[in-house]
Amino acid sequence: MPMEPLLSIKNLYFTYEDEIEALRDISLDIYPHEVFVLFGPSRSGKTTLLRLLNRLSDLKAGCERQGLIEFKGKNIFDPDVVVSDLRRNISMVFALPSPLPGSIYDNLTYGLKMAGIRDTAVLEEQVEKSLQQAALWDEVKDRLHKSAFALSGGQQQRLCIARSLALEPEVILLDNPTSGLDPLSTSVVEDSLQELKQYYCIIMVPHSVQQAARVADRAGFMLDGELIEVERGAALFTRPRDQRTEDYITGRFG
Repeated sequence: MPMEPLLSIKNLYFTYEDEIEALRDISLDIYPHEVFVLFGPSRSGKTTLLRLLNRLSDLKAGCERQGLIEFKGKNIFDPDVVVSDLRRNISMVFALPSPLPGSIYDNLTYGLKMAGIRDTAVLEEQVEKSLQQAALWDEVKDRLHKSAFALSGGQQQRLCIARSLALEPEVILLDNPTSGLDPLSTSVVEDSLQELKQYYCIIMVPHSVQQAARVADRAGFMLDGELIEVERGAALFTRPRDQRTEDYITGRFG
């Protein structure tokens, strides 16, 4: 029996207030337990699509949207959808690490406490679990009550990933999460994705074609607001069907 998609995007259009068409007729299914990569040149619509998936687009005034995004079969734009609940289930990590003021422990328990969890044992269990999943536990377990700002850039980014994981989302959106990291920290984050996909669906905008090829189970190439083609990672990066995809992958433009 075929697996049901976790997210289903149907005939999606999105235009900013300055009448720039950012997305044009996007249709795409994304499944549980996969790393799905959206790649393409700057201003191709990747981040716009990512932000629409958990309704961060709501924060921009004067935009127009057509089409449908379903999460587990329900339209995320239905009036009865509680946006805070949606963002808890579809969590986003941005390009620049953004720790909250306070300790590592405070960062990881803030969202849990906002969700009404006060039991110390539960909080500590979630802190350890999320740090383990983000490949950070061994590095910080003896300084959980030290400032999060004392961490390196790579550690701060993994802390932000752990902060999302602490709320046990079903989907993790990663917008260029290693753009400012050194190669070693980048490798650690990439390796952790293969562990995380056992528990979550991961949708990622990478910082390079090379990273996209390394991490993608499936990938979609975007250009000028259009989704040009979608394929399994190994096939797309070695045997693209569309000439535009091949030209971008081989460095002829972009």
